[in-house]
Amino acid sequence: MRVEIWSDIACPWCYVGKARFEKALDAFPHRDQVEVVHRSFELDPGRAKGDIQPVLTMLTKKYGMSEAQARAGEENLGTQAAAEGLAYRTRDRDHGNTFDMHRLLHLAKARGRQDELIGLFYKANFAEERTVFGAEERLVELAVAAGLDADDAREVLTDPTAYADDVRADEREAAELGANGVPFFVLDRTYGVSGAQPAEVFAQALAQAWGERPQLTLIQDEGTDAEACGPDGCAVPQH
Repeated sequence: MRVEIWSDIACPWCYVGKARFEKALDAFPHRDQVEVVHRSFELDPGRAKGDIQPVLTMLTKKYGMSEAQARAGEENLGTQAAAEGLAYRTRDRDHGNTFDMHRLLHLAKARGRQDELIGLFYKANFAEERTVFGAEERLVELAVAAGLDADDAREVLTDPTAYADDVRADEREAAELGANGVPFFVLDRTYGVSGAQPAEVFAQALAQAWGERPQLTLIQDEGTDAEACGPDGCAVPQH
């Protein structure tokens, strides 16, 4: 079974939602038969690469909040994150364009290290002091920590076309599926779960999607077995 997760590194509920989903997935009896794929979704795709500002400033300008409301919202998110065992800095974080991080995540997908890298990106953005915006060498460091080659990561960052089409394809697909916010979870292209739901909701969705997978019906002549090859060798007709 495949679970696709549309998310953005700048999205705090994606950070929390990932932890809640993984809690459900870890307890799922068929965990080893579930493939998780992370898909790209930019919350602020029109933001210029060099346009970096404090999170509280962004919240007051973009959503019309007062500074007190923005601070209260961040405190609430910190509480929600802590309940999932996640560190969360409620003050002095930056906000910026995440396109380069999404491109690196597609490199990581090609190398089989996507989950490791997105986890490090989330931790760096929400829990650590050093910014991930406008800091290419910081992104390279994180890519290396996830198991990627530093030169490969730098090559992607210096070529604005590298994996750009993959990011845009993910975003178009999200729109086609009706996702207008993240996190957005799609299970076997049959069920969708929107938002950072409790782990119990994800557990129910996993069980339901697993139980409704198409079952294979074997068609053959009644009472006959055709020759086939298996782990013990091939059946050879005896004359």
